[in-house]
Amino acid sequence: MNPEILPMDSQWLDEVVRIEQTAHSHPWAESLLRKPEAKFGCNRVLVIDNQLIGYFFAQCVAGEASLLNIAVCPEFQGKGHGKQLLQAFLDCMREAGGEEAWLEVRESNQSAIRLYEALGFNEFDRRYDYYPTASGREDALIMSCWFE
Repeated sequence: MNPEILPMDSQWLDEVVRIEQTAHSHPWAESLLRKPEAKFGCNRVLVIDNQLIGYFFAQCVAGEASLLNIAVCPEFQGKGHGKQLLQAFLDCMREAGGEEAWLEVRESNQSAIRLYEALGFNEFDRRYDYYPTASGREDALIMSCWFE
């Protein structure tokens, strides 16, 4: 049971779509997920025993690294896999010349916020009423982390 972080390629896309639809209340469109190489710079999957556990989409432009999407299959959440993916994102972005990393997260996603803070992210700003919810809207927290 050795976890591997691998470049995302077409063999994983069906599972990426499945996880996206089960892990997020408002998932990305399938068409966006199926053309990652055309839109983003660093996309990785976390695989254990040839099973896709999670993934992220990211890009680095002019020293600014952006985590665009990250998800772990719901049945594997709470086992440290999100931390593995987030660390892989940070490593990938440093290698790409990133000086700082940015992400946004739903204010209600407290487990993700705790993970981001544990790896050096701090709340930088807030987008009010940014995300749709079942009962209305909620804020997005903008978080950043400077690389050392």
